[in-house]
Amino acid sequence: QVQLVESGGGLVQAGGSLKLSCTASGRTFIGYAMSWFRQAPGKEREFVAGISGSGSRTFYADSVKGRWTISRPSVLGTVYLQMNSLSPEDTAVYYCAARSSTTAGPDLLYDYWGQGTQVTVSS
Repeated sequence: QVQLVESGGGLVQAGGSLKLSCTASGRTFIGYAMSWFRQAPGKEREFVAGISGSGSRTFYADSVKGRWTISRPSVLGTVYLQMNSLSPEDTAVYYCAARSSTTAGPDLLYDYWGQGTQVTVSS
């Protein structure tokens, strides 16, 4: 069974940091582009960050650019989302997703999704 498992969410004060992890099991994701999405209560799911299959290109939503960093130290391993300068507007469930293409980004079809991890930022 193919799974993407997110971890690292939690409760943090505004201005703080969290690091999310996305680990795959059941298959490898060599060459797959990986992305993070989020969904806040009452809102649609939105793209926040993506990384290409090779790890050489990254993509960010304007709302997180300059604050957050997506990385994949090894194409075989975990994908991370380092979130700095968090604000209450970042409160959401964060999802990891993978697509069988080298390119990541919004408005693209993703083949696999994780169950999500809750991030709550208090003011």
